[in-house]
Parts: sequence; C-alpha cells; structure tokens
Amino acid sequence: MAFWSNWGRGNWGRSAWRQFDSGDASGVVELTKRNASISLTKQGAATGNLRINLSWQMRTSDFNSRAARGSLRHPLRMFKPEPVQAQGPAMVNVDLDLAVMYELKDGAKGVVQPLGEFFGALNEAPYVKLSGDDRFGSGSGETVYVNMDHKDDIKRLLVFVYIYDGTPAFDRTHGLVTLYPSNGPRVEIPLDERAPQARSCAVVLIENVKGEMVVRREVKYVYGFQAELDRLYGWGLQWGRGYKSKV
Repeated sequence: MAFWSNWGRGNWGRSAWRQFDSGDASGVVELTKRNASISLTKQGAATGNLRINLSWQMRTSDFNSRAARGSLRHPLRMFKPEPVQAQGPAMVNVDLDLAVMYELKDGAKGVVQPLGEFFGALNEAPYVKLSGDDRFGSGSGETVYVNMDHKDDIKRLLVFVYIYDGTPAFDRTHGLVTLYPSNGPRVEIPLDERAPQARSCAVVLIENVKGEMVVRREVKYVYGFQAELDRLYGWGLQWGRGYKSKV
C-alpha cells in the first residue's frame, strides 16, 4: 500500500544500537489530560540517553475483551462455555511504527522512521536513533534513543505512531509509548482512545524551552499520515509516497 516518507536523507548508519541504554528508571508516571507534562531537566534526566519505546499487540479480539470484562461483573460466567463465534471481523492485524519528527536549533528538520529506513544517528545530528522496525508486535516493540547530552542542539521532537498497514484501530492494539529517562520515573502514554479510522497519532512533544527539556502529552489522532501531522504542527517538510519491502 502507498504511504508517506520524507524525501531528504541524512547520515543514517545502522550502528549497534543495543549498546545504548538510558539507565534504570524508578517508578512510573502516566501522562494524562490533567497531568499532561513533565520536565526532564527538573528531575535531573536531561543528560545521557532518553529511551522511547512503543509496545503493541498485533492481534486482539473485541469479543474476548468483552468476555473478560463480563467475567468481572458476573464471576459465574467463567464456568459457562462460550458460544462459537466467527473471529475474523473482530481480529486486529496491524503494523504500528514509532517515529520522530525533529527540528534542531540550527534549523535542520527531518524524520526518523522505519519507512525509508531513516534510522537516524545518536552521536551526530539529528541525535535521534531508531533501533529497527517491529512488524509483528513483539515483546520488545520499537525503540528510539535521544542523546540528551546534545539537548542544546535540539529545538523540538514530535514522537508519533502510525499504522503502516492493517486495520485502523488504535483502541484495540493496546499501544503504549514509554519514556525511560536517565533518572527518575519512566513516563507512560497509553494509546487506547477510540479514534475510528485514525491512521496516525501524535503522542508526545519534547521541547527545549529556554534550556529546559519538557515532555508534553499530545495524543492527537489524525486520519492521514505524516504529511497531516506535519501540517498540524507546522514542520514544513516535503513528503512523498513510500513502501516497505515485503517480509
């Protein structure tokens, strides 16, 4: 299927990303509409590597979810055999991708994403690196690393998720974006809101605000792809169609 990828290419060498980690994070903070932002600087996490992970399930069932919820309200139901139902329409088959649009202080802009193999670089611009492309919802998911030692070079980063292929059903993939700072609690942003037919979601915006690195929850769903997110946040990139190789 057709999709969007950025025309521009930088130096996207595939180095051994597994050597990068962000330290141990204690506790967890969930960003919500009421509690929408957190300062990495104030918690002493504006250095080292910020690890951003997307985890999701490739297949799930609305029917099974309803049965599980019903068992909580009516415990005896768990002992009754479930009626046989066709599972095809209720199953979700998707390929979620984690990506980052970046804007640096020197004006450089671009995207780090699996599509087009724009994997980025950690120790040189854009100081953002994607570990790889998970097409099957594995336990490890997809991970992006941000070199916070170069925070003074970074103006803003938009972390977003898009459904490259499959059913547009964010609420049934149980997507979760987790930030692991170098210090302090990990930060979680669940992607389980009902957004029928949405293909992309802006998850968090990381901004350098007068030297302070601030993470703000966005969770804005759009029905298009990267170009629509670009227009929403005024990035000003040029986009063209792109495809993934078959597996």
